[in-house]
Order: sequence, then structure tokens, then C-alpha cells
Amino acid sequence: MENKTARLTVLIDPDRKQAFEKLCHAQDMTPSQVMRRLIREFLLEHGVKLPAPAKKSRK
Repeated sequence: MENKTARLTVLIDPDRKQAFEKLCHAQDMTPSQVMRRLIREFLLEHGVKLPAPAKKSRK
């Protein structure tokens, strides 16, 4: 995962939010994980190349 993060606020109707969270839970994923995957795939699909995330060093 990236070292630094930025917040993205999304407005969604409550029924869709509840259905999304329920489905994420059923897939053993958090909504944030799903959204990060969606964004990564969307960027790749449109040819946007980003550097690979830096790996955390172990102490």
C-alpha cells in the first residue's frame, strides 16, 4: 500500500451504500479496498501509468 494517502469523498444514496458495504463484507474486503482496485483498473484501462507503490521497509 502507498505510504501517503489522500481522502476522496463520494456521495452516494444510502441504499446503494448499504448494498455496496454488504457486498464488500461478503467478499471479505473493505469498501476502501474495492474503491482503490476500481480506481487502479480505471486508470490502467485508460492508459494512465503511475509508478509502483514503494514497499515498506521492515525494521
